[in-house]
Amino acid sequence: MVHHLAKSNSLINVWMNELRTFDIQQDRLRFRRNMERIGEVVAYEISKTLPYLPTEIETPLGMYNGKTIDQQPVLSTILRAGIPLFQGLLNYFDQADCSFVAAYRKHSKLDDSFEINQGYVTCPNLEGRTLIMADPMLATGASLIVALEELYNYGIPAQVHIVVAIACSEGIDAVRHRFPDFTIWAADIDDELTAKGYIVPGLGDAGDLSFGDKMQF
Repeated sequence: MVHHLAKSNSLINVWMNELRTFDIQQDRLRFRRNMERIGEVVAYEISKTLPYLPTEIETPLGMYNGKTIDQQPVLSTILRAGIPLFQGLLNYFDQADCSFVAAYRKHSKLDDSFEINQGYVTCPNLEGRTLIMADPMLATGASLIVALEELYNYGIPAQVHIVVAIACSEGIDAVRHRFPDFTIWAADIDDELTAKGYIVPGLGDAGDLSFGDKMQF
């Protein structure tokens, strides 16, 4: 299932406008905060899909029959670009376990091809749990698929949610082909990729806009 949040009028549309606008996105704090806000909204929506258990709460004046999440999800992200979106999820799922994947595209100097380099993964046991993966830009889907395949070495989740700010239709198709049961939450969806695999119109490099330019080797 794919949720395209910008199809319905909401504050998501306002935040996406700011994330995409060149002059506004130069304010790194504002850029990170808008990514974080999207993570918070999606965290609330995902929380509606989780199993809950009845719980008895003692208040200063009596007892209350409430509900609580049956099992905390595992939040994951691909460093570094995913950190603000991940933080938004963590702001709401504040008792969740967390996982981190270090992966990046290594572009060829000869042509437009690239390979995915993945050097570090840390993750709790995923068996039977809910995994929520934050990745701000779902372009070709290559790095996300490699990361998820690695995470499956830590157990088979009961359900997986992928949270992105902008997805490309091609990347969505690639992920759905490899993982047909996953749920994708996309703030917005674009239809075009450049030869180098960048989303158009997109917003640029989410990692650089959040944290500054990086050197290329």
